[in-house]
Amino acid sequence: MKGSLKTGISFGLTSASITTVGLMVGLYSSTYSQSVVLGGILIIAVADAFSDAMGIHLAEECKRDLSHKEVWIATLSTFFSKFLFSLSFIIPIFIFSLQTAVAINIIWGLLLLAGLSFIIAKDKKMPAFKIILEHLTLAVLIIFITYYTGKWTATLLG
Repeated sequence: MKGSLKTGISFGLTSASITTVGLMVGLYSSTYSQSVVLGGILIIAVADAFSDAMGIHLAEECKRDLSHKEVWIATLSTFFSKFLFSLSFIIPIFIFSLQTAVAINIIWGLLLLAGLSFIIAKDKKMPAFKIILEHLTLAVLIIFITYYTGKWTATLLG
């Protein structure tokens, strides 16, 4: 896979997994509202996909060795991967209770990160277990932080 495409997809997938799960867990723990969680995911899928794509666009433009086309490949692949992967977290919300959907989505997000981490490790010829463990540990830490941030927010408002 070309460098710019790989950059966009890996960044989009990572950001979709972490941001969407973090937001979803935080909103769930503060509101327990299906409509609030669903709205949050939809907003993240759109607003954060544009934001991340623009961030990648500017970061890639700073690299002197990339062509205009490569910058746009990274930009568009970031947007579409972030948008589509974020939207994938909506499906369980329509099928299951909110509590079950949140649990399923946490597992889905961790599986996406583990899969990407495995690919990165193999590409770099590094031990996959070490890379996967590092990335999943950070993700779980983020999930705990956003859960308790949501709880704290509920106490401020309630």
